[in-house]
Amino acid sequence: MSLTRLAELHGVAPSYSPSPGETVPATEAAVVAALGALGVDASTPEAVRDALAAREAELAARLLPPTVVWWQGQEPVALAGLPPGTRLRVVTEDGADHDLAVQTAEPVPSVRTVPPAGPGPAADTPADEPPPAQPPAEPIPEPRAGGGWPRLPLGVHALTARTPDGRLARSHLVVAPPELPAPGERSHGLLVQLYSLLSRRSWGMGDLGDLADLASWSGRVLGTGFIQVNPLHAAVPGHPTDPSPYRPSSRRFPDPVHLRVEDVDEYAHLAGADREEAAGLRARAAALRDAVLGDGALIDRDAVWELKRRALELVHAVPLAPGRQAAYVDFLAAGGRQLEDHATWYALAELYGPDWHRWPEGLRDPRSAAVERARRELIDRVDLYSWLAWLTDAQLAAAQRAAADAGMPIGLVHDLAVGVHPDGADAWAQRDHFAEGISVGAPPDAFNAHGQDWGLPPWRPDRLAESGYAPFRELLCALLRRAGALRVDHVMGLFRLWWIPPGRPPTDGTYVHYDAEAMLAVLALEAHRAGALVIGEDLGTVAPGVREALREHGVLGTSVLWFERDWEGDGRPLRPARWRPGCLATATTHDLPPTASRLNGDHVELRHRLGLLTGPLAEERAAAAAETGEWLRALGRLGLLDDGAAEEEEIRAVHRFLLRTPALLVGVWLPDTVGDRRPQNVPGTSDEYPNWRLPVADATGTPVGFEELTASPRLHALMQVLRTD
Repeated sequence: MSLTRLAELHGVAPSYSPSPGETVPATEAAVVAALGALGVDASTPEAVRDALAAREAELAARLLPPTVVWWQGQEPVALAGLPPGTRLRVVTEDGADHDLAVQTAEPVPSVRTVPPAGPGPAADTPADEPPPAQPPAEPIPEPRAGGGWPRLPLGVHALTARTPDGRLARSHLVVAPPELPAPGERSHGLLVQLYSLLSRRSWGMGDLGDLADLASWSGRVLGTGFIQVNPLHAAVPGHPTDPSPYRPSSRRFPDPVHLRVEDVDEYAHLAGADREEAAGLRARAAALRDAVLGDGALIDRDAVWELKRRALELVHAVPLAPGRQAAYVDFLAAGGRQLEDHATWYALAELYGPDWHRWPEGLRDPRSAAVERARRELIDRVDLYSWLAWLTDAQLAAAQRAAADAGMPIGLVHDLAVGVHPDGADAWAQRDHFAEGISVGAPPDAFNAHGQDWGLPPWRPDRLAESGYAPFRELLCALLRRAGALRVDHVMGLFRLWWIPPGRPPTDGTYVHYDAEAMLAVLALEAHRAGALVIGEDLGTVAPGVREALREHGVLGTSVLWFERDWEGDGRPLRPARWRPGCLATATTHDLPPTASRLNGDHVELRHRLGLLTGPLAEERAAAAAETGEWLRALGRLGLLDDGAAEEEEIRAVHRFLLRTPALLVGVWLPDTVGDRRPQNVPGTSDEYPNWRLPVADATGTPVGFEELTASPRLHALMQVLRTD
């Protein structure tokens, strides 16, 4: 019982529920390991007793949590419980000083505001050292007429509380809008894995130039309101590089492999031997592209990056024009230590490999003197990677401008992966915020008896709170600066994550809870600042209350047609009127079969070839056919599909159904527009299937380039449905 109590006080769950009405206790080893990763020794009964006593004493003495949430326009619950007479001082991001006093047991504060004396900290600068409390320069006046709490500006501020008996507490104060921005009207858009969309100008994989062109064309010709892309996060370099965009080196910076080299201004100024070498690299890149589009080769990210990196090194040697130099200097200043750490990691990885745990010991700490010396010695390579980050940011900005110029109300929808590679740049630069040795995943459930290990280290909830959620805020700022919306993969991770101890299977994990209110407040604050929507991927097992909390704060959900059934009733396809309005409605995702594959049963055959079926092939075929048939009959009853319709018409009927729902956003999987049958990713496989390496293809498996795609009658017939219905 003591271990259970200790775990609960640190947010570690002693049990979990794989299904309603079923509770499974976590193993003691999992709980002890999770506590250990939080810096709590629970290895012996004596250690548990001491840690429990210390935690209870800490919580009893604590005036405020490390981070306090204040939803603008509402009463700040954490402050309302302070003793009467407590004096509060809030120093806002812009340096303004607010003094408040809690006057009664039913707190009605009085307020004195002192304008800022000078420039305050930047909006994304964590207030790690709130200023000490000081007595006000003048007596605090009586409460305002009508009472109530003041309306502080949005932001992350420094809060100090001093009680009448002299107790002192310092916290970060997150003042956030109660709801995120909402779509102004219904919008439809395309869902695309950028690498898979190759044009005649691509260097072997889709790039940011293709993204800008897709946005410009689809907004004008198809009337799309958004383009959702896969995570463009920076990858861990290697041979081979992990092709999954969901296990990156860094989520804070995009990958320069997506650059359109010829669109860099200085490329046009290459001369002499450098110009000839660049032309040769471009010719080799064209051969890579032709092999994919013409010969059916897989996308070779490593080969693409080898060519682009050399070309970009040549371009990097071209001096910047004065205006460009000034813009680059501004980017370096804005990027600060985050950018410096990111570029330093990549420079060090060139010398010592991409696993920082194997580097010389002095280089494993980003704040060490050894790293500072190495940064100076490698300044040219550090500058190269900083410059690449600048170029990538600029081309992302150009793509978002292209979307806006084409009339898109939303534009680019970026995708935020659940976590980062344990050996990569973020895990090194922010090592104090990660739970060392722990991996996140999913517990066993009805779909996977063995659970899942995603190989991603989780953030420590205690360190996040102590920093005012600085790493999360910095991440959101970076992603939202060039986006109209953000998709949050596994959005349930804002509430809890399944922690797996080192060397143990997923079955030996346990849930660790995060301060969901603080995470949502930071998300709402940064989305509000960017004027961006947020879409949460909330598929699969979702704990009670999670969807309700997300909906309350304006986070849109994700609804996939095949999963939307009346689970509380007869289990049949959910009628369109009963779908939730606050969602992105789609027919499929990157982890699911394309619609044509599901309709004709190809996905069952593929899973059989890969050894992924859990039952006999004949039974799986019959079950899939029954499920598909039930949906097709539902479409027929609604007058959306005639008997005996061809596959193309069935796919159009599926999207007509989505338009019958109240969903605010309707997404079309780009490969569905040309009848592609190959999934981009098959969960549970690695080398058995070419995940994340397939170009968009037609119904015969023939790759389709961007130029051919724009002329596809099948694409235009499907997209016309979304423009007219």
